[in-house]
Amino acid sequence: MQAAQYIGNKSFRVVESQAISPGDDEVRLNVGYVGICGTDMHIYHGVMDTRVNPPHTIGHEISGTIAEIGKNVAGYEIGERVVVRPLDWCGECPACDAGHSHVCQNLKFMGIDTPGAFQNSWTVKSRTLHKLPANVSLQQGALIEPLSVACHDVARSRLTAGEKAVVIGGGPIGQLVALVAKSVGAEVIISEPNESRRDFSNKFAIPTVNPIEQDLKDFVDTWTQGKGADVVFEVSGVQPAVDAMVDIASVRGRICMVAIHAQKPQVDLFQFFWKELELLGARVYEHADFDMAIDLVASGSIDLAPFITSVSKLSHISNAFENMDNNPTGMKALVSCAVE
Repeated sequence: MQAAQYIGNKSFRVVESQAISPGDDEVRLNVGYVGICGTDMHIYHGVMDTRVNPPHTIGHEISGTIAEIGKNVAGYEIGERVVVRPLDWCGECPACDAGHSHVCQNLKFMGIDTPGAFQNSWTVKSRTLHKLPANVSLQQGALIEPLSVACHDVARSRLTAGEKAVVIGGGPIGQLVALVAKSVGAEVIISEPNESRRDFSNKFAIPTVNPIEQDLKDFVDTWTQGKGADVVFEVSGVQPAVDAMVDIASVRGRICMVAIHAQKPQVDLFQFFWKELELLGARVYEHADFDMAIDLVASGSIDLAPFITSVSKLSHISNAFENMDNNPTGMKALVSCAVE
């Protein structure tokens, strides 16, 4: 068995490891594919070293096959293909008691706070598993986690069919948010300055606007006949987007804050008073969001294959991260973690 460890300074090492037999409520997975996400790239750049405490095996966008089952686990069989909802909640805090375990006050994020999936074998609690239908590949399965983020964002926004939504930021999550918004019957556009990402949106027939060359508010006013957007998703994490989100929202519009900002942004609270706006936070996902994401892929409503920029072996994980670092407009890089 092998595992990849982040050791700091944009470096990984692949080490020999031992498969961990599952406890009573756990399963052991043969890991199939693991996606590299934005958080993984932050770790790679060293900005989360205090939290991850290297050397550490990271990775949380995962698909795999059940290899061993703990004695108290029911409803799963060896050989079944699954994805993991990588949240470890306490079940005892006020948030958990209120049914919001995804924002548990003692939440541990698997692959960050605890060992993750960049290894041949990963042992996890059975409560984190979701089964993959037969027509969803393990490669697409590794992207169920980020798609679940988008499902949660759209659910938090209360977006409905016929409403108009603007997604600010056309990276992987922004693109997925737009696709989920489209799947619920909303009209959606993406604001994105990068040409290659706008071209990517065109593959899915999602209109785009370049906010560098066009005034976004004027564009949205024309598109909505002066009303403004019913929902705005802020997915870029930059101050100009925060300025724009309040300007382009309609009276009583909803703004869903998806991005994690490196610094506290300045928000025009007067606009919230003047237009009775709502600001909604959206963090990770809930059980239902994973179910929705799987259904969207299994039904053919969303095709995740175009998002896969590259597939690398676990032994080449350093190259995979380096290539993502050098290709910031790429969508999703996968690492194959099958035994070589």
